Amino acid sequence: MSRSNYTPIEINLNGLNLKGNLALTENAIGMVIFSHGSGSSRLSPRNNFVAGILQEKKLSTLLFDLLTEEEDMSYQNRFNIDMITLRLIDVTHWVQQQKELAGLPLGYFGASTGAASALRAAAFYGQDIKAVVSRGGRPDLILSELHKVISPTLLIVGGRDHAVVEMNEEAYQHLNCTKKLEIVAKSTHLFEEPGKLEEVARLSSNWFTRHFKT
Repeated sequence: MSRSNYTPIEINLNGLNLKGNLALTENAIGMVIFSHGSGSSRLSPRNNFVAGILQEKKLSTLLFDLLTEEEDMSYQNRFNIDMITLRLIDVTHWVQQQKELAGLPLGYFGASTGAASALRAAAFYGQDIKAVVSRGGRPDLILSELHKVISPTLLIVGGRDHAVVEMNEEAYQHLNCTKKLEIVAKSTHLFEEPGKLEEVARLSSNWFTRHFKT
């Protein structure tokens, strides 16, 4: 499934090393940082597929492990939104310090629980995050904080993922930023049906491209 072309890297955060996959596209118009869901990693086939299509649209991408291997052994850590949000904030700061990435507009792509951390980190960074996309996300996990998000936010949900559709519809009402809710017809939570993940990638690339250029 993977279409992403990347270079394996290690991100050092005060002695903590996180594995990442960095793809630098020529004449990039922006950088998208991925925040994966619980139990997933930088190797997520779906996120890598989306990343590959983003790269074709001149978007650089970074997928990284939110947790070390030792941390990931704890089931509780996977759902610790506070912890993974801080990790995402720290990695975003690391990106901002890299010479080859400095000045690129930044966006977040969050999947499942990773969408909650992406939106919370976006609220922290304010105007520094130009756009956020949530794929089958759980923005409802930070419902009381969504009003703080000013980054243009796109929520993408599978039409057959009924419980998550309801969660996203509720979260959508709490967002005060530029926003859009896209329900992909005849798709379940993982967008496994033919052509559905391509549709997610198309919607995402259009959203990032539009808001990175403004």
